[in-house]
Amino acid sequence: MNKLLFSFLSLMLLNAAYAQHTKTLFDSSWKFLKADVTGGEKEGLDDKNWRTVLLPHDWSIEDLPNQSDSVKGPFTSQSIGATATGYTVGGTAWYRKHFTLKNTDNKKITICFDGVYMNSDVWINGHYLGNHPYGYTAFYYDLTPWLKQNGEENIIAVRVRNEGRNSRWYSGSGIYRHVWLTTTNTTHIDEWGVYITTPEANTGMAGINIQTRLTTENEAASLQLRTNILDEKNKTVASATTAIAGKDEVAQTVKLAHPNLWSPETPYLYHAVTDILQGDKIIDHVVTNFGVRSINITADKGFLLNGKSIELRGGCVHHDNGILGSATIDRAEERRVELLKQFGYNAVRTSHNPPSQQFLDACDRLGIIVIDEAFDQWEREKNPQDYHLYFDTCWKKDIDAMVLRDRNHPSVVFWSIGNEINERADASGLAIAKQLRDEVKSIDDTRPVTEAICAFWDHPGYKWDTTAAAYALLDVGGYNYMLNEYEPDHTKYPQRVMMGTESFPLEAYTNWQQVEAHPYVIGDFVWTAMDYLGETGIGHTGLDSTPGFQLQTFPWFNSWCGDIDLIGGKKPQSYYRDIVWNRSRVTMLVHTPVPEGHKEAVSAWGWPDEVAAYTFPGDEGKSMQVNVYTKYPVVRLELNGKTVAEKTVSQQDLTASFNINYQPGILKAIALKDGKAVDSFILKTAGKPARIRLTADRTHINANANDLAYVTAEIVDANGNLVPNTEMPLHFSITGNGEIIAAGNANPSDAESFQDAEHKTFRGKCLIIIRPKGNAGKITLKAEGESLASGTVVIETKK
Repeated sequence: MNKLLFSFLSLMLLNAAYAQHTKTLFDSSWKFLKADVTGGEKEGLDDKNWRTVLLPHDWSIEDLPNQSDSVKGPFTSQSIGATATGYTVGGTAWYRKHFTLKNTDNKKITICFDGVYMNSDVWINGHYLGNHPYGYTAFYYDLTPWLKQNGEENIIAVRVRNEGRNSRWYSGSGIYRHVWLTTTNTTHIDEWGVYITTPEANTGMAGINIQTRLTTENEAASLQLRTNILDEKNKTVASATTAIAGKDEVAQTVKLAHPNLWSPETPYLYHAVTDILQGDKIIDHVVTNFGVRSINITADKGFLLNGKSIELRGGCVHHDNGILGSATIDRAEERRVELLKQFGYNAVRTSHNPPSQQFLDACDRLGIIVIDEAFDQWEREKNPQDYHLYFDTCWKKDIDAMVLRDRNHPSVVFWSIGNEINERADASGLAIAKQLRDEVKSIDDTRPVTEAICAFWDHPGYKWDTTAAAYALLDVGGYNYMLNEYEPDHTKYPQRVMMGTESFPLEAYTNWQQVEAHPYVIGDFVWTAMDYLGETGIGHTGLDSTPGFQLQTFPWFNSWCGDIDLIGGKKPQSYYRDIVWNRSRVTMLVHTPVPEGHKEAVSAWGWPDEVAAYTFPGDEGKSMQVNVYTKYPVVRLELNGKTVAEKTVSQQDLTASFNINYQPGILKAIALKDGKAVDSFILKTAGKPARIRLTADRTHINANANDLAYVTAEIVDANGNLVPNTEMPLHFSITGNGEIIAAGNANPSDAESFQDAEHKTFRGKCLIIIRPKGNAGKITLKAEGESLASGTVVIETKK
């Protein structure tokens, strides 16, 4: 766990215990049954034979019983969601948890669900608490009136219905985010009740406004609200104490000299410690993390963060964690953000729903700017059973849940009210957009509101100009795949600020040129930064097929359109993007052989089938294309020390293309400027597979269920070089205080179990995810494969 986060949590738990305010993780020992049950909410129901699960839990990623297809795993060609959900299965299931409480007389007990997909109904001791349709917003219930005290058993029952066709991507199913049980005094700070803004933020001084919403009893006249601002070393740097005087909301302002400003380069976090005091006694206590930063966005100056210009190197992501499905395990969420940062992103769009709290916490700590998006549809459907069925009655509580929960995150810079909404420019859609925007602004008016708008392919008679009324409602206009409209729209609407909320990978350089050339285009977000489950093969590359929007059928299960693959590997478009974003000076990719008589066809969201490798046994003498990407003017290509050719780099796409006849050895691209070599990139042919190399992302982890170790298994030759053409099964075994919770590879059409201890490699690699069992000690993972020397890795766990 991040040391800063650990110190925050330690402080919070220490003071919370003293303050009679506890927020307890409520994830363990839930009973689960994948079936609809008559009377599943009743206290007398016998659930002893139900499976015991640990939350977060996603049943759609688990192996299906009685599999009808020729694969083992979560996939079936009979899936109702089919290509959209990656051939996985939803349905109806029940969760039940038995628990007891002590010393909670005169306390308020609340249960909070961070996210349940979808359409959940909740009961406590047989009493119905409510229904929550949307699968991506947090919700909570007051349990107090129906709880049994003094050690008597209580039963929470949750029915989850992920039914019909309700999503355009893999959603997962179940209580896939955390559950919390909060105990407070009857006088307390409300859930999401602290709101911190920094209207003045510069290196000399910060003005910090704190608004705190309270629920108080009769003693309110004698109460005070104290807020201490602590830095990363837990030193108090500012403080305010205010009489509550019967108010249900208290406003405070403090000044902070020479603050550390939050930015992607320096993601500094403060935390506000808010206490309700009655004399010297702490009645309630809440800790809120926040950052000090300023936002200013205009068409003539672009996006200024803390007064400095910033261009958004953005990517869209869905919410799944690859081979873990949608389970929101803290370390999995953090690793996704680490990967984004590692591969050059400074911004992310949470497509097309609010993300987990843990994802935003990681963006705060690591420095990623966030577009926090609410909905994929409003009143008009995209699927028959999707959120449009509930929008009219639920939009307000879901918008409120998103903004109230997320408004203190410094990483959240934009609120998005929708994506490619069917009624986006109709009279009804404009009225809804205004309603959504106004509701967001009523809760938080410090951030710009955007919406991702695309061309009207579903209304051929419409013209792009019809979006003017929609954009007039927004602070920043989101453009999906409409880069050719930036300059004409600027001529017509010179005050409009724009950003590419979705773009094609193959247009990375063209899009980025617009960002660099025009301050009113503040960033570009590729679809997508990461491969995700569902929308099968939207980024596929094939032979002789028609490019465009064409999803691939079973056994394809993932999108294959990301810069980063399903297990965290770097895909070819990411190498190209490194050149576009000036992260590398020269790179080289080799196209896999195209069979004679055929031609390659690339999806609009895809990339040519080229790799950062030079190992093609059996293809000796065959013609291959080599692409060198660089901003230098000239490139020389050498094969085994001999010059193949020198070529001028096209400034339209930063590419120099060569044709070679494949022969093993060393391929070297040399960038030239004024006739002199200034940089190079080398690929070598690997030898035969010799052994398995295991590499853990971290060899020391915390002994709790929310930490994980990600272990990459690679097939290497005798010299330790990856053998990128190997696809072979490996068997994994584990000893010590851990368990394998997932194994998989990046192949988008390898529909296999993610829970089996044996898994094939793809392009020489696969991934194993290990979870500690809760005790400190050692975990040893061993990998074995036919005719290969085995590999081992040791991971230390600590309390």
